Amino acid sequence: MKHYAKNGVISHLTPEDLERLNNNPVNRVLKWILLFTALCCFILMGWATGYTYDHAPPIPQKISSLDNHTIITQDDIYLGKQGFQRADLIDYGSLYGMGSMFGPDYTALALVELANATQNYLAQEQFNNSYEKLPEDQQFRIQKQMQSMLHGVDLTQQDVKVAPPFAKAIAAVREQLSQQLLKDDPKAGYSRARSLDAVGAKNTSDFIIYTALTSVGHRPNSNISWTQNWPYEPIVGNVPTSETFIWTWVGICFAFAGFGFVILINKLWLSGEDKGAMDQVISGFNSLTPSQRKIGKYFIFVGCIFLIQILMGGLMAHYYSERADFYGFPIGEYLPFNFLRSIHLQTPIVWIAFSWIGAGLFLGPIVSGKEAKFQGVLVDILFYASVVVIAGIVVGNYFSLMGYMPKLWFWLGNQGNSYLELGRGWQYAFFGALLLWSYLVFRAFWPNKHIWQEARRSFFVGKIRLEHLFWISTVNIALLYVCGMIPMFEVGKSYTMDDFWRWWVVHLWVEESFEFFAACVTAYLLMGIGLVSRQLAERTVYFELILIFLGGVIGTGHHMYWAGEPSIWIPMGSMFSFIEVLPLVLLVIESVDQYRIINQHNEFQYKLAYMFIIAAAVWNFVGAGIFGGGVLNAPLANYYEHGTSLTLNHAHTAMFGAFGLLGLGMIYFCLRYAAGNKYPFIERWGYIALFLFNIALVLWTWLTFFPVGWPQLNAVYEHGLNFARSLSFYDTKTLWQWMRMFGDILFACGALMMVFDFLVKLKPFFVRNH
Repeated sequence: MKHYAKNGVISHLTPEDLERLNNNPVNRVLKWILLFTALCCFILMGWATGYTYDHAPPIPQKISSLDNHTIITQDDIYLGKQGFQRADLIDYGSLYGMGSMFGPDYTALALVELANATQNYLAQEQFNNSYEKLPEDQQFRIQKQMQSMLHGVDLTQQDVKVAPPFAKAIAAVREQLSQQLLKDDPKAGYSRARSLDAVGAKNTSDFIIYTALTSVGHRPNSNISWTQNWPYEPIVGNVPTSETFIWTWVGICFAFAGFGFVILINKLWLSGEDKGAMDQVISGFNSLTPSQRKIGKYFIFVGCIFLIQILMGGLMAHYYSERADFYGFPIGEYLPFNFLRSIHLQTPIVWIAFSWIGAGLFLGPIVSGKEAKFQGVLVDILFYASVVVIAGIVVGNYFSLMGYMPKLWFWLGNQGNSYLELGRGWQYAFFGALLLWSYLVFRAFWPNKHIWQEARRSFFVGKIRLEHLFWISTVNIALLYVCGMIPMFEVGKSYTMDDFWRWWVVHLWVEESFEFFAACVTAYLLMGIGLVSRQLAERTVYFELILIFLGGVIGTGHHMYWAGEPSIWIPMGSMFSFIEVLPLVLLVIESVDQYRIINQHNEFQYKLAYMFIIAAAVWNFVGAGIFGGGVLNAPLANYYEHGTSLTLNHAHTAMFGAFGLLGLGMIYFCLRYAAGNKYPFIERWGYIALFLFNIALVLWTWLTFFPVGWPQLNAVYEHGLNFARSLSFYDTKTLWQWMRMFGDILFACGALMMVFDFLVKLKPFFVRNH
């Protein structure tokens, strides 16, 4: 019989088995190492955060010519940053390489335009001729003068003085950018910034020009720019720094040493015969509790949002193939590319979160064996409140971009941060939903005060069970989301710091919080259905979490290379980003072992769910390990790759392949439990959907992302980023953009099949007294 052990968790283990588990030397050592690692990681991140604030690019009071004519003021830059966000230009192009690969990188574009304009004004001033018509020796001389002017921009001065040719160039580029922002360009797939007027466009152009100056103006007493000489643009003399070169090789050596270490630890303590006592807390099938029956609508909502994401992605893919229209329909007038991308990015966060939220709430009564009072009512409140918030996000996003929310865009519209486009008010509501979810999981695990006190006492004396970590992972997800709301009540003035905190959600939330949750869920389910012992499950989670904290927390640094953060992030990002691959290696090793165990149990009831979970582990290694740690994270490789289509390999295979498939696997686990022995559970359609998903991911990579990404990387190396992001390059790759259709069709078919399968299998949730 199930019983509550002294540790406040439901277990089949005898008191003697639990005592042996608590005193196991390997588990005890790993627990203390985990605690020490987590504390050290966040202390180091705290120090690095303060250092980054102190060394971010300053914003001068004004930029003026030598005759004291003011060109750009600090307020122009502040207002321009707001304009850039209000127009959501990050979802059309990118800034510092962050954002969409569809349009130009605005930093690189402004930098090259400034360089060309300055050269022309210098040529006119000195030789009364255009730069292109000068002989090579005079061109060389002019280029060196231009580079000296740009490198000499000292942003630490309150009044930055620039020479007349440079001042004229700034004014000319500002006028050019302002006109481009306010004008439709069907050939480029660009829809005018409806949320900007002439003044707003001018300020936005000033801000873009400022970001270009940070990428070329040197830091004090240094020959390195504020962005570590990124982007690579030969015309201005930007080249990789020595730190970028050295730490790449150090990181690679460290990664190979880490592979050996993980394999050794796995061989010594995590593999071999599992001699621990089995704790099969999920045995058989019980009738659904009232709160569990209410989870069905969560899974329906997951399916709907998943299909919306695919629709948005399909329309975006067509934009890449045919920018001017959609088979003759002027789609840009009604559905601008940046709106589609903002929804396409936010919908996976929603449906993956809902799959995890729903599955976590469903598992709660299984973990505790009881139903907390009023749990069903609270589950309903969480669902309907979340649906209202999500509807508000979509409507606010659209109306903001179309120019109908000039005052409320930041709070209820689109705040213009990639992956975090939702307005700040909706962010607060979403954070509240995450807190409520964590609370509901808590009361589901420990449904009364006595059980919770027992569990709390156990935790604080070091008798930490997997259930403790499971719940802590939900708290971790909720609390880290707050970082994406810094500063809390206003538009940030520094783009560097805004982007810094954004990555605490986009990367740290995923690579630490999501991985934390995924490790706990996978281990608990394996233990609960009797495939591994509690000792091995907890030991494995401890070791995985040590690696996840090292790689996922400090490894965030590889996103801090080029957006104005100080050079400390290059060694931190390089060394610890490679560690990100290590827990993924362990997950693949575990998935192989799990597959063998499952095949040995012919009576295993959850095979379909675990095929999704095993596929998630494999794609996590491919997407985050190979396409992330292997292709993107090394500083020298990232210097040239950053802002190219190769990033799309990582984005699709890591986000959907890892966390999406895990969420879908958890749903299938819940559906199988709900079916029990009373309802048929046909697995065929789920397997076909999984097969189509896998084939689609491969086709996307080999027919589009690679054929576009690798030549684009070569174009950066030969010509610079601005050329590689221009129509001059993209127009040569249209065929490969059309080839994406094959993967899109298979993926959409798999999704439709799976959603229909969900609907068929949801019957037990809506049958009374099941």
